[in-house]
Amino acid sequence: MAALKRLRETGDTKHVFEITRALGSGKPPPGYARLLTTPQGGRMAYERVELCERFGDDAWLRGFAPGTVGAAYRDFITRNNISAAGLADASERAALGQPQYKHPHAWYGRRNRDTHDVWHVLTGYGTDGLGEGCVVAFSYAQTGSLGLAFIALHVARSGKKTRPDLPFFAAVWRAYLAGRRAAWLPGEDYERLFAEPLESARQRLGISPPDTYRQILRAFAPQMAAA
Repeated sequence: MAALKRLRETGDTKHVFEITRALGSGKPPPGYARLLTTPQGGRMAYERVELCERFGDDAWLRGFAPGTVGAAYRDFITRNNISAAGLADASERAALGQPQYKHPHAWYGRRNRDTHDVWHVLTGYGTDGLGEGCVVAFSYAQTGSLGLAFIALHVARSGKKTRPDLPFFAAVWRAYLAGRRAAWLPGEDYERLFAEPLESARQRLGISPPDTYRQILRAFAPQMAAA
């Protein structure tokens, strides 16, 4: 797949969106119908808050106390010099030339896109290559997007070529299993979630620690320190 080759060569996130679009079914997202069955889903679908705008509100983010999900997200995007707007830009560049629709399904897709970095925070996976692979494996379990599974397997295979002695496939597989066991994150009210203590949120949502991923990071630590 050309988009995968371009992703490997450039690291441009827009190619992730190209892959997920290419491998999508073209059918309405089943997650939207599921959202409507949740206690808060009908209200959220009616209000259709754009999380990209909310997450880009610096004053709003500064209001979260240390130890909360919101504070952890704020620290995460600051430390990694990223933003929800950056994800939105990558998505829009991938969709150039494609028809754009004003529809609740499109809003639901943007909502899932904009929570990607929140899921990094909740799961404990970093923005390194393996961390991204594990997050998309977790996300595949949550959303069923085939393109995410494709990317996760590619990350595991690439890591195994670099260090055959390390459990890259196990890390990605366990991230997928963690996504299967966890509560359904697309149904969360993120504005409320951000005020919740991070560790309490992880416990409530059933998100397990990324032990295998951390094991691999520790194995790479001497190499990274010498670089």
